[in-house]
Amino acid sequence: MIKVGIIGVGTVGSSVVKILKENRDIITARAGKQITPILGVVKNLDKNRSINIPLSDDVDDILNDESIDIVVELMGGIDDAFEVVKKALAKGKAVVTANKAMLAYHRYELQQSAKRQPIGFEASVAGGIPIIKALREGLSANHIESIKGIMNGTCNYMLTKMMNEGVEFDEILKEAQELGYAEADPSFDIGGFDAAHKLLILASIAYGIDAKPEDILIEGIENINSEDIFFAKEFGYSIKLLTIAKKIGNSVELRVHPALINSNEMIAKVDGVMNGVSVVGDRVGETMYYGPGAGGDATASAVVADIIDIARNDNSSPMLGFKKILENDMLKLKNSDEIFTKYYVRIEVKDKIGVLSQISNILGENNISINSFLQKQSVDDKFATLLFSTHQCFEKDIQNAIKKIGVCEFVKQLPAMIRIEE
Repeated sequence: MIKVGIIGVGTVGSSVVKILKENRDIITARAGKQITPILGVVKNLDKNRSINIPLSDDVDDILNDESIDIVVELMGGIDDAFEVVKKALAKGKAVVTANKAMLAYHRYELQQSAKRQPIGFEASVAGGIPIIKALREGLSANHIESIKGIMNGTCNYMLTKMMNEGVEFDEILKEAQELGYAEADPSFDIGGFDAAHKLLILASIAYGIDAKPEDILIEGIENINSEDIFFAKEFGYSIKLLTIAKKIGNSVELRVHPALINSNEMIAKVDGVMNGVSVVGDRVGETMYYGPGAGGDATASAVVADIIDIARNDNSSPMLGFKKILENDMLKLKNSDEIFTKYYVRIEVKDKIGVLSQISNILGENNISINSFLQKQSVDDKFATLLFSTHQCFEKDIQNAIKKIGVCEFVKQLPAMIRIEE
């Protein structure tokens, strides 16, 4: 029998307990062993929980119990969770975690600490989608050329509503909060940080890149408005919060930001709260993974899958899937200034002669040329909104141009920019 202790018995933890109990027969058949949750740790013992296992408010009750084989960490947070997981590994216990934030900062330290102790973390990225297993196992014969993902259901729900129904940002954010898709403080989701944590985990497996959130480009969806939606529809794009990992020569781009993508691409068809990840391997080509990226049952399903793998003794390979640095230690993280792509820009200006000429001059000075252009007048004709896309250029050049345009006397507010991913 495999005995399991669960630290953090909230929505996901409670669902883990229920799956292990209610699906006991099929889990035993697939694992070859009976798996039993025997203890849960919670912050508040007085809170009513509809689960039937003993509860404690002391983490050490699980860590010091020699009969517990697997510790499931669902407590959240970064450093405290990291210390708990390290202690569990030091005591010879296997660990399963859904904690993307902790892994975004401490995944390499944990791989070193674990040695031959298994760590399962499928639930940390894209909920019920088995993307970690796909990268570590199914695609292990491939050099990974790129990963593009929609990995935050809150943002995807909001952008889908904005694209399909013309709902304004503030209105759809309020609705998402009422439906429970967004937190009271939604900044972690809509600011792109949740998706960035997931991207860093996938990039570690694909490329062996030890980057932290502070090292990569992260932008959220807060500044997207109806003008951007109008332009996207006019030119056959969808707007998605995209996580991008891309191998270019001996460097890897890692970035999270809203992107205009061709509406015919598979990834553009991932709508609502669903998640989708596209992975391109040098041998297999493009593979696509789609499913629920959050929710108690979906995330718990991935947690239990890791527990079953450990029970089978199939999970003794290195945590991140490699025993030595990948690519002969040649791959480096690319500076975001060196991103080379197309851009969409929105500028609200005074409607007077010479404005467009001045903007074109600034763009030309920064090696930027316009690809497509639209102009929308304000109701009183005093202002105009200029919407345009560029040919490919460097990130540092578009940023410099936007900065220079933003201080011109004819500009009403700082220009907005969205990258175009093709």
